[in-house]
Amino acid sequence: MSEQTATTPTIDPIPEGLAERAALLGGPEGTLDQEQITGFVTEQLAGADLDGKSVCLIIPDGTRSVPLPRVLPAIHAALAGRAASVTVLIALGTHAAMSGEAIDALLGSTEHGAQATYPGWEIVNHAWDDPEQIADLGEIPAERITELTGGLLRDVPMRVQINRLCVESDVNLVVGPVFPHEVVGFSGGNKYFFPGCSVHDVIDISHWVGALITASRIIGTLGITPVRQLIDAATELIDAQKLCFTMDVAAGGQDLGAIAFGDPQAAWAAMAKISALTHITYVDKPYQRIVALVPEMYEDIWTGAKGFYKSEPVCADGGEVILYAPHITEVAAMHPGLRDIGYHNIEYFTKQWDRFQDHPWGELAHSTHVTGLGTYDPETGEERQRVRRSFATSIPPEVCAEYNVPYVDPASLDLEALRQDPDTLVIDHAGEVLFRLAEERQAL
Repeated sequence: MSEQTATTPTIDPIPEGLAERAALLGGPEGTLDQEQITGFVTEQLAGADLDGKSVCLIIPDGTRSVPLPRVLPAIHAALAGRAASVTVLIALGTHAAMSGEAIDALLGSTEHGAQATYPGWEIVNHAWDDPEQIADLGEIPAERITELTGGLLRDVPMRVQINRLCVESDVNLVVGPVFPHEVVGFSGGNKYFFPGCSVHDVIDISHWVGALITASRIIGTLGITPVRQLIDAATELIDAQKLCFTMDVAAGGQDLGAIAFGDPQAAWAAMAKISALTHITYVDKPYQRIVALVPEMYEDIWTGAKGFYKSEPVCADGGEVILYAPHITEVAAMHPGLRDIGYHNIEYFTKQWDRFQDHPWGELAHSTHVTGLGTYDPETGEERQRVRRSFATSIPPEVCAEYNVPYVDPASLDLEALRQDPDTLVIDHAGEVLFRLAEERQAL
């Protein structure tokens, strides 16, 4: 494959009746109380075929805001005495493994520990870097990949590999939130299998397709995007029962506005429609400067860059997005290859494809996501970005320069003064709510 071209996506609408296949509690207004949540979870699992089955319970890692302690106790009670075994698999993708202390915090078990809080459950990190823990489900041929991506990729087959637990268990039960997402449109559902529990081939191909569409265009797009089609096609190869709880998480991460249950596609569709109403903020005009305050649950730029993805659409041409995260000290320990390529726009790679085609595509995709739209002239070597993005972190200036990113001293920013500037948007807890211009509002 010698040529790559970025493009505007072709998005299929959510099929009629898909969301209605899922059971749903709540909506875009208000929040659910604990009795409602527990009752819903209990009722849905009571009707599921779980008796005597081995269950792989798939949950997000600490980079997702979701009040798992609001739902896991009810799931534990519903499975007790019914499931033959329950293994909790943390869907890391290629994130760093969570420590025992971090897992306890995620599961709401800091007082007694996860094993005491959820007796009988085994809790493990997805071992994406351990070949012994990975099952090979075969290959989706290049012709099918071309069809699924609308011609974005040609002559590229996709090897489908996933954590062995997802294959060897009788039932996979996914539990996770739905948010606007820079690669797939809206996260959740089958995305917890791919990339959540998979390895590099599916991750690299799906993320590169998203990069070719560009994060700016695909993020928060409601429908079956080419990346969602890739994910769904890979998931079809998992020969096990698949169930899913999806959730709409209220601001702050402690409350749920809605919860749905069904197969992963239906539960995702039901919640994506709600998330499109609750997690997209529309503004009337673009801002010259955006300061995205990245919360501490994002420990590096690889995860914390969501503050850029979800604010860049409302940054004016020639404006600046500043990722403010004094707690972040490194770009991506799990992806050292990023230092070799730095941060650039999509044309920088597609117009020099012979130079970059052998670099991990997931890293290329991330690089473009953190840069946004721009142009590159291979004749002159001139690269121009639509917006300027800067890191106000504890990553030293000389390291930022190696990654082709301007450095801003966090101490130099007067956040309160910036909040008063009409040309500046300061975003608290950046990374989950997407900002878009009012003129781009989708009809639901």
